[in-house]
Formats: sequence, C-alpha cells, structure tokens
Amino acid sequence: MLELIVISTLNGVLFGMLLFLLSSGLTVIFSMMGVLNFAHASFYMLGAFFGFQLTKWIGFWPALVLAPLLVGAIGMAVERYGLRNTHKHGHVAELLLTFGLAFAIEEIVSMIWGKSPLDYRVPALLDFPAFTIFSTNYPAYKIFMLAVSIIIFVALLLVLKRTRVGLIVQAALTHPHMVGHLGHNVGRVFMAVFGVGSALAALAGVIAGPALVTQSDMAASLGPILFVVIVFGGLGSLPGAFIASLVIGLCRPLRWRSMVRWPAPSARLTRRRGRPCSPISGTSRSPRSRRSFPICCWCSF
Repeated sequence: MLELIVISTLNGVLFGMLLFLLSSGLTVIFSMMGVLNFAHASFYMLGAFFGFQLTKWIGFWPALVLAPLLVGAIGMAVERYGLRNTHKHGHVAELLLTFGLAFAIEEIVSMIWGKSPLDYRVPALLDFPAFTIFSTNYPAYKIFMLAVSIIIFVALLLVLKRTRVGLIVQAALTHPHMVGHLGHNVGRVFMAVFGVGSALAALAGVIAGPALVTQSDMAASLGPILFVVIVFGGLGSLPGAFIASLVIGLCRPLRWRSMVRWPAPSARLTRRRGRPCSPISGTSRSPRSRRSFPICCWCSF
C-alpha cells in the first residue's frame, strides 16, 4: 500500500507539472492579451503529432526543438490573420473563432494521421529506470518531463519579471498606445506573445506524447482540465497556475481507490505501446476476490 501511495504521489506531481507546462502558455496569452484561447489544447495536440512525425524523420531531440517552433509559427499566423481581425468585435467573436479552430485542427489531424493511437515511443537515451522505489523502477523520461516543466516555469518568471521584454509585453496590455508612442510595434508584440504561448503548448505535447496516448482526441481529454487550472489559479496568474496545476495533479492519484477496488483491463496492465510494465503489488478489496494484480508506474500516470 505504501508503495502504491508513493508512486501515485510522484505521478501526481509529474502530471501537475505537465498541466502547468500546458497551461502556462494559455495563462501568458490571457494575461497579456485578454484572449481566452479555446484552441490552446489543439496546439498541444499538434505539438504531439508534429513531434511524432519529426521523430520518425530526424529523431526525437531535433523534433523537441522544431515542433514547438512550427506550432508557434502557426499560432502567430492565427493571431495575425484571425484574432487581430476579430478583436474589434469583442470577446464573443474571439471565443467563436478559437472554438471553431479547435474543431478544424482535430479534423485535419484525423484526416492526416487517423483516429488510432500512434506508436510514439520514449527516446532510447531516456529509456531506462532513473531509480528504484521499493520494487518499482521509475522511468528516467518522467524525470526529464519534470525537469523541463520546472525550467520553463523559472524561465517564464524571469523573462516576465526581470527583463525589458517582459516589461514591454506587460505594458502593451494595459497601455498599448503609450507603448506604441515609445516606438514599439504593439501588433508584433501581441503576435509574438500568442506564438510563444502556442509553442509552450506544443512543447508540452512533444514531451507528453511518449508518456500519454497520442491520438486525435487528446486535446478534448485535457482541454477541460486546462481551463479548471487557470480558473482555479486565477486568470492570468502564472504562480497561481503553477500552484493549481500541482493541486489538481496531486488530486488525480485519488483514483487509486477505484483501481484497488476493481482491477484494470489486462491489456493495459501487461503492455502499453510496446513497453513492459513494472508491477506493483496491489490487492483487490472486492468481497469475491483477494487476488493481487499489477499496477504500472506508466499506466497509473
């Protein structure tokens, strides 16, 4: 039981940091531009699919850089030719545009890659156990995901609070005319902010793709949780999004009670996308059975 609690807590922290990496881009966009982007989770999905395709062509590490850049460029185009033209019509028009864009991206992804899950594997360089907890090997790739999320959080805080770029971006939201009179192109500032937010979502997709299921409905599965994070943490608050992500991530392992009460399907417990599971002993509490069944540190994520 203690082993299950420790593994579930670690996975909860990791899932919370993944939520932050995904919600940080949406928080930056909303705090700087006042746009609640319903297509943000779709950019996350694009990052996962672009990362998968680029990994097949040139490898995981170049894909980790190129996929967010490509999605960031798409996000900048959306802001320049879509949101900028609808901004004068108010927030309702912006919501409708991003809502329709989310459906369009999902259909395009389904037409190109299909609806079945893709075999997006962990890179060989990180496909080893980082350490052992009790009798369970904890994957090094999860530690890599955690490290990337922490680095992004620190970098965003430093850029927004300690650099001239951050001051210009924040000033452009509250006093755009003054920033324009100082010689800065406010339109380009907003376009860059939207592109950076989209790239952060894509980065979350690239690193989460091998750990989670990469398929065309992955945006719909995380989208609602994403908006819960930014509302719970305070709209536009980066530290608030960080705290809310950790809280929601740590609440997620509470589902272990149902996992202990009812065994999961055998296909998920034995193999997931070609990776062998590391079993953790758990005991069913069903009155009809006292058999043990394995729980995997990948599957319980």
